Amino acid sequence: MPKYRSALPHLGDKLWLTDGGIETTLMFNEGIDLPHFASFHLLRNADGRQQLRKYFTTYAELARRHDLGLILESATWRASSDWGELLGYSPAALADANLEAIRLLEEIRGELETENTPMVISGNVGPRGDGYVPDSCMSVEQAEEYHRPQIAVLAHSQADMICAATMNYVEEALGIVRAAQRLAMPVAISFTVETDGNLPTGQTLRSAIEQVDDATSTYPVYYMINCAHPTHFDHVVSERSPWRDRIRGVRANASRRSHAELNDATEVDAGDPVELAEQYARLTDRLPHLNVMGGCCGTDHRHVEKIAEACSPLFT
Repeated sequence: MPKYRSALPHLGDKLWLTDGGIETTLMFNEGIDLPHFASFHLLRNADGRQQLRKYFTTYAELARRHDLGLILESATWRASSDWGELLGYSPAALADANLEAIRLLEEIRGELETENTPMVISGNVGPRGDGYVPDSCMSVEQAEEYHRPQIAVLAHSQADMICAATMNYVEEALGIVRAAQRLAMPVAISFTVETDGNLPTGQTLRSAIEQVDDATSTYPVYYMINCAHPTHFDHVVSERSPWRDRIRGVRANASRRSHAELNDATEVDAGDPVELAEQYARLTDRLPHLNVMGGCCGTDHRHVEKIAEACSPLFT
């Protein structure tokens, strides 16, 4: 049994960090080529593996400085079959890449975890299609079938949980939850929202969360919001209702731009790390169980450091 799978420690009231926007950091800040935004592709050689180690170690050391927990999110957002095929991976090679991504995080946890900085390993699962646009919509059954092979590999690794990131329509999220449920794997669902706070399909965040919970007997351990700026959704989560209590994590974009504007951008918009951190602190008033904080597109360790500084006092 992986270290924390049966009792995830971040379901308590301690503040936990995640990393920032791994792909935008590696591409725009480090100048690393990532075909199809696939960070797992770096695991194919020693140099790439070292680049990923450096990236995750930066966040592990940051969490240690602040005595905070850390969720190590694997570089497997694009490591499912369609994307693997585009990159020339056989099913066996793709399974090995998923396992290697988890092994890297095991090594980092073994070296840097402390009593004050516990580290959970999360197997990251991304959408079959675009992270911003629901352009490859599947039925719930199709989504479960598509994602099951990757989740099965992660379930047989040392990953403590699954996190499905940038989910932009509810059927895919539901398929992932069902696949994880059949494999007895804890799963968190992180929805992408647009500038109006709704999913790209137009469905409200409340409706999406309630639909998944109703269909799976509240199987997800929690929900997150990602790939949007806090100003895009703070009005949505101000509603006092039980669905809001299911949101435990936020991984916001640094930029206030829309997804369409970000897709057309030729350089990263890093926004204002201090302002972003202040917005995270205000979100704790709206989201009573919010304790998992990191970043998405355009964010890096500077943003997460400021988030730690602004929000740590709220958890003492």
